[in-house]
Amino acid sequence: MYPDIDKNKIKKGLYIVSTPIGNLKDITLRALEVLKSSDFILCEDTRVSGKLLSKYKINNRLISNHKFNEKKNINKILSILKSEKIVSLISDAGTPTISDPGNILIKNCIDNNLDVFSIPGPSAVSSAVSISGFTDSYYFHGFLPEKKSQIEKDFKNISKINSSIVFFISAKKINKIINLIKKYFMGREILICREITKLYEENIRNLVDNLKEFETELKGEITVIISNEKIKKKSLTESDKQKIKKLLKKISIKDITKIFVEEKNVSKKEIYNYCLFLKNEN
Repeated sequence: MYPDIDKNKIKKGLYIVSTPIGNLKDITLRALEVLKSSDFILCEDTRVSGKLLSKYKINNRLISNHKFNEKKNINKILSILKSEKIVSLISDAGTPTISDPGNILIKNCIDNNLDVFSIPGPSAVSSAVSISGFTDSYYFHGFLPEKKSQIEKDFKNISKINSSIVFFISAKKINKIINLIKKYFMGREILICREITKLYEENIRNLVDNLKEFETELKGEITVIISNEKIKKKSLTESDKQKIKKLLKKISIKDITKIFVEEKNVSKKEIYNYCLFLKNEN
């Protein structure tokens, strides 16, 4: 079927194949070779995977394999693998088993001494971390829980970890956790990556202290990275102090504090104390 592929060169076993996270061009030549050589391809959603496979004219037999039928499929897939077949596992997007089904199958393959091979490629986690500018030491938390109380419990625990924090959340839910992010990660930087590699890709950088709810509802998948280190607060410069003197004649101390915290990343206490000093001086 594929004259450019020598199926005999590919070992029998289970292949964990990474697929694009958005842009269909982000797939490796090796991934295509393995998929074309597979006797069966396990798909999280055959309709989603079908678009990718159709683009590259891959017509191999598909088996639906998602979190609701993964356990039910185990014996069938193990039987296929034991009969010396090549089987590939792909998710809807990115590297399989990273917050996606597949771990149960892999564990069973290991227990049955069946070979499991990795075909590396796209991952929303590594893609986001690579452009964050934060430390390359990070903790990946996966998708956040549904309940807000559980999210708060998780945030309380992971905020103590000395590394960058990475997690997934749907765009519809991001506004619901802004207050919790500010509660547990104040003083840090944040990068919100939306629709990575897609047409409407967007990277939103901010200080957690300045984070606000989005006025319009975001769309798509979101990967959030929070820096590991707290940002050191700056001190007021002479130029800042001169500006504060002028502003005190026009606006309140509260408004001045808000302006300098957001624009200059100076501590509220230093700004407030300097304003009081000028007031008392007069």
